[in-house]
Amino acid sequence: MTNTETLQKRFAAAFMPNYGVPPVAITRGQGCRVTDADGREYLDLIAGIAVSSLGHAHPAIVEAVSRQVAQVAHTSNLFLHEREIELAERLLSLIGTDGRVFLANSGTEANEAAVKLVRRIQGPERPVIVAAERSFHGRTLGSLALTGKDAIRTPFGPYGQVVRFVPYGDADALRAATSPDVAAVFLEPGLGESGVVPAPAGYLAAAREACDQAGALLVLDEIQSGIGRTGAWFAHQTAGVRPDVLTLAKGLGGGLPIGACIGLGPAGSGFSQGDHGSTFGGNPVACAAALAVLEVIERDGLLAHVSEVGEHLAAGLGEIGHPLVAGVRGAGLWRAVVLTAPLAPAVEAAARRAGFLVNAVQPDAIRLAPPLILTAAEAAEFIAALPGILTEVSA
Repeated sequence: MTNTETLQKRFAAAFMPNYGVPPVAITRGQGCRVTDADGREYLDLIAGIAVSSLGHAHPAIVEAVSRQVAQVAHTSNLFLHEREIELAERLLSLIGTDGRVFLANSGTEANEAAVKLVRRIQGPERPVIVAAERSFHGRTLGSLALTGKDAIRTPFGPYGQVVRFVPYGDADALRAATSPDVAAVFLEPGLGESGVVPAPAGYLAAAREACDQAGALLVLDEIQSGIGRTGAWFAHQTAGVRPDVLTLAKGLGGGLPIGACIGLGPAGSGFSQGDHGSTFGGNPVACAAALAVLEVIERDGLLAHVSEVGEHLAAGLGEIGHPLVAGVRGAGLWRAVVLTAPLAPAVEAAARRAGFLVNAVQPDAIRLAPPLILTAAEAAEFIAALPGILTEVSA
């Protein structure tokens, strides 16, 4: 029995079966590469689902976390500390407008906070939230209520809120659904879990207009698309649209758990004292990691790097010409290889055997969300290997 098989056996015996048994036991990482329990190396092109924005063991994160944990690791929300203030101020400066920040531990918690913020601001007279079909906002009950994927949503209903789902990208349907009883519209700038499906041109602007006309709030979930993933700090900046509420997580902490719900303009003052809280939210160590992530992205010019390497990756994948590839979509280092057949799980497994970690996010789509430090040479490794991977699957 291999070291991986031994760990898998222990995992299966100790954990609830909701994840199944993962195929790889990662023991360490460096940059964009990880090593498993049996010493095999992989190029990591999923980065913990768009989380490890600076790759693995980045010296800036190691130093920031080590320094902070040696000073104070936890304070709770009964006390303040400088790192959380610095992080909130930094996020607001990157957004470029006034607002207030609530720090949580994950994306679903950030969205739960956004739901409560909307309810607090809009009151019971506006009971409806508009969300998109095929969307994903999290798995806790409030966030799951907004998630437009019946397979994971339906088994856990009924939900304590009224959600009106509309087809993603259909501006006319969104306008029609955003009536005076709507408190907010929740949208992702791109559907990450549905296969990195970008918003059509003008869609977010249409959502902003519909919300303004109806008096609803626009909430943008940038948990996967934010923090440089698309080549901008936030994907909505490319669309020239300002939300009322923005939620973040994943790449913000570079591997440490952190989320943020940011109310912009008047929405920043929607909560009153005692309306919401989190024991671990704003943890000093997680905040130190997030500050390091933001500093390195700016210092090393990673936004431009993400755009450049992302275009190189997309162009190379698009030129493969393999019959199993229908196309490539996405932006920056947030891409999907769209397949002509529902063979994504087999492609993921074949890629793993070839030394690449990718994600079969949909039956016909392979998601790529590598660290933002991925080099052009590393991207070229995958481009060169993919034809053989696809041929193995389709043989």
